[in-house]
Amino acid sequence: MEMDGLFSLAQPGRSTEAPAAGFGTPAADAPLPVRMRPASIDELVGQQHLLAPGAPLRQLVTGSSPMSVILWGPPGTGKTTIAHLVAHATDRKFVAMSALTAGVKDVRAVIDTARTERRRGGPPTVLFIDEVHRFSKTQQDSLLAAVEDRTVTLLAATTENPYFSVISPLLSRCVLLTLQALREDDVRRLIRRAITDPRGLGGAVTVSAEAEDHFVRLAAGDVRKALTAVEAAAGSALAQGATEIDLATAERAVDVAAVRYDRDGDAHYDVTSAFIKSMRGSDPDAALHYLARMIVAGEDPRFIARRIVIFASEDVGMADPQALLVATAAAQAVQLIGMPEAQLNLAQAVVHMATAPKSNSVTTAIGAAITDVRAGRGGPVPNHLRDAHYSGARGLGHGRGYRYPHDDPRGVVRQQYVPDDLVGTDYYRPTEHGAERAVGERVPRLRRIVRGLGPRAASAISTDRAAGGAPGPDASQSPVAAGSADPAAGGPVATSAEPAVTDPASGGPAVAAPAEPPAADPGSAGGSGPVADPGPVDGSGPGGLAGPPGAVTGSGAAAAGPDAEGDVMRSDESGDAAGKEQP
Repeated sequence: MEMDGLFSLAQPGRSTEAPAAGFGTPAADAPLPVRMRPASIDELVGQQHLLAPGAPLRQLVTGSSPMSVILWGPPGTGKTTIAHLVAHATDRKFVAMSALTAGVKDVRAVIDTARTERRRGGPPTVLFIDEVHRFSKTQQDSLLAAVEDRTVTLLAATTENPYFSVISPLLSRCVLLTLQALREDDVRRLIRRAITDPRGLGGAVTVSAEAEDHFVRLAAGDVRKALTAVEAAAGSALAQGATEIDLATAERAVDVAAVRYDRDGDAHYDVTSAFIKSMRGSDPDAALHYLARMIVAGEDPRFIARRIVIFASEDVGMADPQALLVATAAAQAVQLIGMPEAQLNLAQAVVHMATAPKSNSVTTAIGAAITDVRAGRGGPVPNHLRDAHYSGARGLGHGRGYRYPHDDPRGVVRQQYVPDDLVGTDYYRPTEHGAERAVGERVPRLRRIVRGLGPRAASAISTDRAAGGAPGPDASQSPVAAGSADPAAGGPVATSAEPAVTDPASGGPAVAAPAEPPAADPGSAGGSGPVADPGPVDGSGPGGLAGPPGAVTGSGAAAAGPDAEGDVMRSDESGDAAGKEQP
């Protein structure tokens, strides 16, 4: 007797010999993916994390444990295949339905019949529901009691995240198994099996290496897609009297051009190189082309995102500090959203990188610094910068003489920060591009204050910028600059009367150069050097703050003026009282 056309009622003591419709032996003219479905769990390819002895998937197929299971994974990963294995593996009664066509009435009919079967001593019922995420909440609710008391063993498949698409009570009554997209080697193995297996093409054709690579890339982990393409290409080859599926035949059969790309070969590196160089060359159209080639070829979007994040600092850098934020946001979007939608986020980031002003100053700066460190340059950390928070540190002289920059109205003080053998070394050289132009105006002034140098260098830089050329080496930053002595050696800085220089960033008052060279500082605890101009100084530090009249340009152990020692003591005491030594 038939019940709603879903299954046949078995008599007590008799097992159901025929599985549910569509789960029997495939016909000879069935699609190649259907004919090639594994006949046993040992033929299952991929999902090795679920096939270990005693694993839930193996128990489900062998029937050793009547647990209800939800299979979650992308298309073509074997969810329906596993259902077929369950249907054929034991004498359990198997009922299949699709959430696209079934309703609550159908579900309740299966459950009622399963309950009757159990009372009569019949076999247990396995209910397979494909695309279970399409069931409404009410339809999913109708399964709860039967699943909980094991009237039926539920086997559900979904391509959607079950934590969002399946109600929590049903999810808590089932074991969730996550299926992964098959690896390229797995897809390749199944293609070769389909070519030679009598259930498949039985050796009627062969496949060239290029065509096989094309099928694997086209599949993107979906075996059903790969085998469908192989079957179409085989039909095309046989129709032309050929016995080999070459690349041209494969392209014509699936109407998709093969992308010459491999993830670990020359094409991978060539396309990636062209992608980066197109962004560096400010050509957004070319950069988008190479991005599209990587996406279509199935490149890992996380790899693309990583390259963009690196590019944001390597080639854009301080010319557009927002570029790193855009690149990082795109990388996070890839993780949160996934493909194909995340291609929009990647494209936006690529356009931003390609059209942004460029600067590699950060790259060259860290490269030069690392080169010096590897060459052994860089002595001990100056005592006044050392950690002074623990007992006994003061007795060792740690932190003594440290100047707290926030005590200065400008937020910058004269102080030696680098080890002695790196005094006067410049790593960061800003460009004139984009936002870095403003940084380039500020850095020489900061170095002049921190290093206690006179305004001569600032005048030279301002003249160079006024000429419209790229900024040359900052004369205030090198101990061998013309007319200057090594600050670490305590020599005077030779200066001459020069015209006043206007602060280019703040538009502040002109700075008058001293008519005579300042005297050398005889008592520098942080490395001796020339003293600051004793007259009014350039107060335009960061933010354009001006110091009080008569204030020294720098402070710390090298500060000058009649009240220099008192100024040092006040700053040290202020920093110590607040516990502001930096660890």
